[in-house]
Amino acid sequence: MECKDSSITSHCCNKFPSDLEYQSGFGNHFSSEAIVGALPQGQNSPLICPFGLYAEQISGTSFTSPRKLNQRSWLYRIKLSVTHEPFRPRLPRHEKLVSEFDQSNSSATPTQLRWKPVEIPETPTDFIDGLYTICGAGSSYLRHGFAIHMYTANKSMENCAFCNADGDFLIVPQQGRLWITTECGRLQVSPGEIVILPQGFRFSVDLPDGPSRGYVAEIFGTHLQLPDLGPIGANGLAAPRDFLVPVAWYEDGSQPGYTIVQKYGGELFTAKQDFSPFNVVAWHGNYVPYKYDLSKFCPYNTVLIDHSDPSINTVLTAPTDKPGVALLDFVIFPPRWLVAEHTFRPPYYHRNCMSEFMGLIYGGYEAKADGFHPGGASLHSCMTPHGPDTKTYEATIALGNEAGPHKIADTMAFMFESCLIPRVCPWALESPFMDHDYYQCWIGLKSHFSGLSMKEDNINFQNGKPVERKWKMLIVQLASVVL
Repeated sequence: MECKDSSITSHCCNKFPSDLEYQSGFGNHFSSEAIVGALPQGQNSPLICPFGLYAEQISGTSFTSPRKLNQRSWLYRIKLSVTHEPFRPRLPRHEKLVSEFDQSNSSATPTQLRWKPVEIPETPTDFIDGLYTICGAGSSYLRHGFAIHMYTANKSMENCAFCNADGDFLIVPQQGRLWITTECGRLQVSPGEIVILPQGFRFSVDLPDGPSRGYVAEIFGTHLQLPDLGPIGANGLAAPRDFLVPVAWYEDGSQPGYTIVQKYGGELFTAKQDFSPFNVVAWHGNYVPYKYDLSKFCPYNTVLIDHSDPSINTVLTAPTDKPGVALLDFVIFPPRWLVAEHTFRPPYYHRNCMSEFMGLIYGGYEAKADGFHPGGASLHSCMTPHGPDTKTYEATIALGNEAGPHKIADTMAFMFESCLIPRVCPWALESPFMDHDYYQCWIGLKSHFSGLSMKEDNINFQNGKPVERKWKMLIVQLASVVL
C-alpha cells in the first residue's frame, strides 16, 4: 500500500498494513485481544486485570435498555481515558458545526437545493477543521434529531483524537481513503465504503491519499440498525456478515501534549493528556465501530411494471417509536438492471413527507442527466416536489415501450432520508458552490396533454389488456346511446 502523502510517516504506514484484519458481523458480541490472555475470563471487572490493565466500560445505551437493544463494550487498557486535564473550549471556535437547530443558527426553506462539489482547501486542514454542517433538525441535548455534514481535508490528524459526545457518525468518503484509528482497532475506509463511529469513541483520521472529501450523517439519541426484510424474506439487501469490525491494536509509551477534541452540544472542547487514547490491549462487547462495502449490497428491483420505492435500497436505518418511520435512513442507488415494461423507469416524480439529502460518490445519477456531480449534494425537504430533470424525462419517453433491459452501471448515489424537517445552515445557503440554477432543470418540462386523442399509437389499458383509445371511446359512445 503506497502512501501518497509525504506527511504520512513510515510509522503510520506500518499502522495500516495492506492485509489489515477484521471481524465480521452486524450486532454481534465480539471479543478481541492484541496479546493472548489479555481478556479477563469469567467476569468483566476483576480486582486485578491480566497484564496490569485497567477495565473500562463504554455504554451506547442506558444500563436498563432491553437486552436486544442494549449496547456496551468493555475495554482493557494500559491507561484510563479519565487521565486527562480539564476540558476547555477549543480556540479559535469552530463556527460551522451545529447540533441545536433553531431560528438563531439555521433557516427553513422548501426550495429544492443543490450544491456543486466543494473544492479541497489549499491551507492545511484536517478532518476536524474540514467538517461543517449543511442542515439538520432536533437537538443533541434532547437526544432526538440528526445533522448532515460534509468534510474536505488535506492533512492527517496529528497528536490528537476526536470524540463525538453528541451522536453517531456515519461517514461516506467520496474522494481519498481514510485510515481511521479507534479504541477498538484500525479501519481502512475507501470511497465506495462507509464507516460508523458510535457516540463516545475516540478516533483519529489519517489521509494516505492526501486530499479527501465526503459526507457525514449524525444521529442523536439512537443507533443505526439493519432494516427488517419483510416479504423479501431471509436474504438480500445488506448482509450482516459483510459488516467489518476492527481487531484489538494498541499504542504504548509517552506522548506529551496529546489532545482529545470532544464535540459536545455542537461545540468543541479540548483536554491534554500524556498518552495515546489508542492503548486498548483487549476488548469485548457489541458497541463498536464498523465499516461496510457498498458493492456487497444485494439490490432488489421490480421485474414487471412500475418503479420500486427507494426504501427497497435501505442499507441502515435509525428507527423512531412510530413503526416504519425513520429518524434517518441510509439508502443507496447501486448498479442494477432496469427491466420494467410499459414503465417510466427513472425515479417517479413525487412529494414526500420525509426529507431527502442526496450525494453522489461516483458515476452519474439516473434521475439527473446534468448538473449532479460526484462530491455534490442536493436537498429536497418535506413535501417539496422533485424528480427527474427534463433531459432525463424526454430521453426516457423517446425510447418508448420498446426499450429493452438496461443496466445502470458504474454509479453509486446515496440518500439520507429523515422524518424530521431540516433547517439549513447559512454558510450552506450562501456557499459559492450553491447551484442557483437548479430549478431550471425542471422548467423545460412541457405539457404533453392531448385530451381525447385519436392517435393510432395512443394505447390505454382495459381489464389488464392494451386497448387503442379510439376503440375505447367508440365503446363508451355506443354504450351511452344504448342507455
